[in-house]
Amino acid sequence: MSPTTVPESDAALTTRERRLRPALIVNTGDGKGKTTAAMGLALRAWHRGWSIAVFQFVKSGRWPTGERAALQALGAEHARTGAGGPVEWHALGSGRSSTRKPDVGPDVAELACEAWAEVAARLAGEGHDLYVLDEFTYPLTYGWLDIAEVVAALRDRPGVQHVVVTGRGAPPELLEIATTVTEMTKVKHPFDMGQKGQAGIEW
Repeated sequence: MSPTTVPESDAALTTRERRLRPALIVNTGDGKGKTTAAMGLALRAWHRGWSIAVFQFVKSGRWPTGERAALQALGAEHARTGAGGPVEWHALGSGRSSTRKPDVGPDVAELACEAWAEVAARLAGEGHDLYVLDEFTYPLTYGWLDIAEVVAALRDRPGVQHVVVTGRGAPPELLEIATTVTEMTKVKHPFDMGQKGQAGIEW
């Protein structure tokens, strides 16, 4: 079956029914823009009044980012006026190094396990409309989490709960169950020339 072919089981579904299906979106690859794309989608979700939960598995809460400030401000706006939807933000990592070093210490792995346990519980309870699991591929590829358990929880989640996963090297088991996979391909990046991260561009 080609990617554009409608499955036979979907032939009887109405357009509305086809639009109310849970999406599992994976932004992976070595190129820039994986988290940026996920946060852009979160902005759309807020506008629709969806409940949004962002879980950052690597980035520390001590690292201020523009996307966090913007979405938390929108969450506050919802609480104040009712516009948009509620936003929760959980930065549970210890920094940036674990994207490059799988052996950064048991504390990082433990934090990732705790974060995933919270996500899994919320998925089972239909806690949110959209989950952004930022840099979630690293706990999977480093073996900190049981990939079969994660796949089962994401695949079998009840209701219409949308999930966006970001990070390099997404495992094939995750790609298999995803509804959308985008691989960011690096063609050119200033970091390769010694450029440091820039406010407003990287964070």
